[in-house]
Amino acid sequence: MHPAESRGLRELYVTGRQLRRHWRKLADRLEATGGAGAAQLREGSDAARAMLSQLTDVTAARELWGKPAAQGFGAQLADLRNALVDPALEINQALRLAVLDVQHVVTLLAYLERLAAQREDEELRAFIGGWGERMRAHEDAIRDAAIGLGDAPAEALAPCTPGLAGRAAHGLANRVGTLGEWFDRRSAR
Repeated sequence: MHPAESRGLRELYVTGRQLRRHWRKLADRLEATGGAGAAQLREGSDAARAMLSQLTDVTAARELWGKPAAQGFGAQLADLRNALVDPALEINQALRLAVLDVQHVVTLLAYLERLAAQREDEELRAFIGGWGERMRAHEDAIRDAAIGLGDAPAEALAPCTPGLAGRAAHGLANRVGTLGEWFDRRSAR
């Protein structure tokens, strides 16, 4: 296996685990706020879990593993986003950023499919290609949910995180944004 392929597969462990954990927590948050996209996030999280489970067997047969380091790093990335970034976001922002999670995975899967084809590993190519198609469907679904919030601007602007912590973080983010707008207006004069 070429180093590009082994590195890419380990990156898939990281990004798959990050998507799985981040989307699960974000789905919980959106369900608590009544926000759009929770069902799509939960389905995508479940798909990432299934992909990682199957990936373990496929890569072990090629003497490549993703636990504990690669998947652990992905979990840590998700935990950071869940704790530090998402609480300050509006629902529309959280969903649009979630699209980037799955977009990264889908692009990585397409890259890995090409690498497997170069090495003529048809089994790996078919596995990766199949997951690329499945994850692309989740990419489309969460993108559609994010775009659909354009029809519900009040919901789009609601805090992503319920409760006092969400309102506080969202309020701070709004104050920073307002300050930035003031600065830009003043600079434009």
